[in-house]
Amino acid sequence: MNLEKTPVAPPTTWDTTSTPAPTAAPVPLTPPDPETPASGGRGWLGWLIAAVLITGLVFVKIKYFPSTTADDKKGGGGGKGGAAKGGPGGKGGGQRLAVQVYVVRATSLTDEVAATGSVLAEESVIIKSELSGKITSLNIKEGQAVSKGQLLFSINADEAQAGIRKQEYNIKLFRNQEKRQRTLLDKEYISAQEYETSNNQLLTAQADLQALRATLAKAYVRAPFAGVLGLSTATVGTYVSPGAEITTLSKVRPVKIDFAVPGRFASNVRVGDVVSVLDEANNKNYEAKVYAIDPQIDPVSRTQPVRARFANRNNELRPGAFVRVNLQLGETESALQIPTESVIPEASGYSVYTVKNNKMVPKKVKIGIRSDKVIQIISGLAVGDSVLRTGILQVKPGDGVLITN
Repeated sequence: MNLEKTPVAPPTTWDTTSTPAPTAAPVPLTPPDPETPASGGRGWLGWLIAAVLITGLVFVKIKYFPSTTADDKKGGGGGKGGAAKGGPGGKGGGQRLAVQVYVVRATSLTDEVAATGSVLAEESVIIKSELSGKITSLNIKEGQAVSKGQLLFSINADEAQAGIRKQEYNIKLFRNQEKRQRTLLDKEYISAQEYETSNNQLLTAQADLQALRATLAKAYVRAPFAGVLGLSTATVGTYVSPGAEITTLSKVRPVKIDFAVPGRFASNVRVGDVVSVLDEANNKNYEAKVYAIDPQIDPVSRTQPVRARFANRNNELRPGAFVRVNLQLGETESALQIPTESVIPEASGYSVYTVKNNKMVPKKVKIGIRSDKVIQIISGLAVGDSVLRTGILQVKPGDGVLITN
């Protein structure tokens, strides 16, 4: 295949002496991708977001975290004003914690020991059968009072009665034999040993008779003391075994109050002391008198067992009831007491936080009588001291505080 050659025009030349050569046309740039933002737009957007965040943080700081308190504003609000002096440690500025304090003063204090106690019957016994057999008579009226020696119930004792009659006949026989043997001994017809054998038979029969009569007496159960009968499930005709419980008998006038006081107060309790007894069932107070003190302190609880007696004429207290006992040991006219929440228990004792020159100062104290609201301070504080009541867990020694009361 023949290819025709196209003539090529010669390059154009310019006479640079008269006319300047034209400047080359600029090469057009590739248009930017519409999906890719320009680097200048990305930087502007980041600066805008940062400015919005900084503005929000500044607003929150000014709105919810002011740098000065009320007293700081009164002091001028500047770097050298009250804010700089009121912070923790007294220097460098900062916010002071608002707290409440209690000013210690002398008060009248009743030296009183509170304890829990139980009501006991003056005398109480479970009535049981000592023999086996059927109940032939039952004179128990549940919940009713009985007198001492009154017959409560009896058990079939026919066998015991028959044994007694038999033994009485034997005794009569042995007595006659003993008389004859004595006569023969006096005439020296028998030896002393033969007489002693006959006499021993008589004595043994008499002892057996006493045992049978004692057994017969157990068949008739009587009240060991005057009191009130409890409930019973026995009826006439019931077969009972030895040890079977029939009913209870309690003497409830008067009643006993059992309680215990801490060992450190044991030396202050005396026989004849009057105690206040609160019955939580009816919320009434009664007065009982201490009549017995255990000579030993309980080694487990380290308490002193004490027992008081209450007349209980109208059956106010029931045996088995739970009561609260208050024992007054004396009264102090100038005692120092502070709120319970102000005392800080420690491994080595107790301490409190006092406020001096608007700063926290810890002090060791020794406590005395305490209740659910106040505690007596024996040593460590003086009248007029300000004791912290709130914010105890938020401050440390030396921190500045703002008293609000």
